[in-house]
Amino acid sequence: MSESAEKKPAQSPLDPGEPRRMTGAQMVWEAMVHEGVDTVFGHPGGAILPAYDALSAYEDDGRIHHVLVRHEQCAAHMADGYARSTGRVGVCIATSGPAATNLITGLATAQMDSVPMVAITGQVPTDLLGTDAFQESDVVGATQPVCKHNYLVTDVRELPLILKEAFYIAREGRPGVVLVDICKDVQNATGEFRYDMEIDLPGFEPYPVMDADAVAQAADLINRSERPLVLAGHGIQLGGVSKELLEMVERAELPVVTTLLGTGNIPESHPLSLGMGGMHGEAFANRAIQNCDVLIAMGMRFDDRITGRLDRFARQAKIIHFELDKAEVGKNVVPDVPVIGDLAETLPALLPQIEERRHQLWLQELKEWREDTTQTDIINFEVDELIPPYVIRQLWHSTKDTKEGAIVVTDVGQHQMWESQYYIHDHAGQLLTSGGLGTMGYALPAAIGAQMANPDRLVWAVAGDGGFQMTLQELAVLKQERDLPVKIAIINNGFLGMVRQWQQIFYDRRYTGTPVWSPDYVKLAEAYQIPALIVTRPDQVPAAFEQANNTPGPFLIDFRVREEVNVYPMVAPGKAVDEGIRRPKPVVVQGYSGVAPSW
Repeated sequence: MSESAEKKPAQSPLDPGEPRRMTGAQMVWEAMVHEGVDTVFGHPGGAILPAYDALSAYEDDGRIHHVLVRHEQCAAHMADGYARSTGRVGVCIATSGPAATNLITGLATAQMDSVPMVAITGQVPTDLLGTDAFQESDVVGATQPVCKHNYLVTDVRELPLILKEAFYIAREGRPGVVLVDICKDVQNATGEFRYDMEIDLPGFEPYPVMDADAVAQAADLINRSERPLVLAGHGIQLGGVSKELLEMVERAELPVVTTLLGTGNIPESHPLSLGMGGMHGEAFANRAIQNCDVLIAMGMRFDDRITGRLDRFARQAKIIHFELDKAEVGKNVVPDVPVIGDLAETLPALLPQIEERRHQLWLQELKEWREDTTQTDIINFEVDELIPPYVIRQLWHSTKDTKEGAIVVTDVGQHQMWESQYYIHDHAGQLLTSGGLGTMGYALPAAIGAQMANPDRLVWAVAGDGGFQMTLQELAVLKQERDLPVKIAIINNGFLGMVRQWQQIFYDRRYTGTPVWSPDYVKLAEAYQIPALIVTRPDQVPAAFEQANNTPGPFLIDFRVREEVNVYPMVAPGKAVDEGIRRPKPVVVQGYSGVAPSW
């Protein structure tokens, strides 16, 4: 807005049924006010300028706060972190052309992990559509594969209903991403706004009707099982049924394995928790999957990282699949008893039918398998050098007494797996990470979104030196947002660690393209006026975390860890989940042992 332009105060909230004339740009923000949106993440540009001009009035009276990102991909990641940590719809905004296409990685990240998000993009005027106008791109066509739904708005009269539908579709049923692409002339046009319309979307059934007979069949199988196992996914958190899950597993003494996004569904310090399963899950958790007689999968989709080789996955077990999305049932693993419906409905219906049971022999066997794994845990014998598992365990020690638990946001790679293994999550939603898409650069911007949504909680971003360099420009946001207190741990091993691990094991140590040069992160932080430390020894770690946690505002720690440390166990492609590469037996040598693991 120019200095000479008159700034009119916003007049919302309106009665949703009270018609009022306004521009399409104003409609965008009116809809957000009605949807309870208080924070948006974005970057302005020509085709979205009318919306930004209208935003000024809503910022002035404090109803909507805009966070200026340094790259549009990070706007999507910030909205993602905001949404994952609250359950509310996250909102990102960008202009047309390259800005809109920059969003795509972040949209795909959120869609793969069932995160509710609405993306607003500007588009060239309607009379220029299809002419290859300046900064025109087919945003709807480009984003259809990575969104739950999307819209191109060419008529201001349609905009209020489209906005209401967008939030409804993003939020209801299995959450996901909805993009609304609004032509610039539509933003400038004037129309009637009201928000009391009924949503009528033929064919969209967000909540299938629960089949009571299927629930009863599931209960019967569980009650008769001798070696039961729960496989708990992200859907437990999305359904808000962690307490019900804990009640069920304690009543029937059911051990629990989680997916990566399901960490914390029950407290991991609980004796019935076996931690994460799958490619880098604990060996005893995967062994439990392969030896149970009834597998109770809840709110998870049997992706390849949890199943390994499909034709050898839990072949001995009767499989029960509780799932909201019909399309996921039978897609990878065909269940014996499918229970389709919202876990917020199906799990409470199941609970009264579950009998009190004890499975002492099964639990004793699981305990012995756990003890066998512990004997080769690197954290118990590598004590002289700084290794990533030790850093992560000390992060847990330094934050475990935090009210509600700290939120830990990881990037993607080795450190992501070490976090899932060595940080003990006692609350659902403590770990935010890119599971399905595996997006490097996710940690810092998503942590910013989570911190904006949870100003009173401790938020740590844990990143590798490779992923951190993809989005480090967002350090500027920490300062622009009045010293937003995100803490950052860089696990700096000089490599693209997970790729290097594959090169070591499968490609005869040909480290092509994986060594990573890093800047001096302390000096980089100083350039952004952020305090920072370098840590090179194990004895420095506890004090470094204490200093970071007690420093107001952001803080960065560069952990210079040993280079060739691998994540074990590891299930190689084409192997069953109980055929993982185990951690090598402990040996005392200087530097990396070089011991080749055995199958």
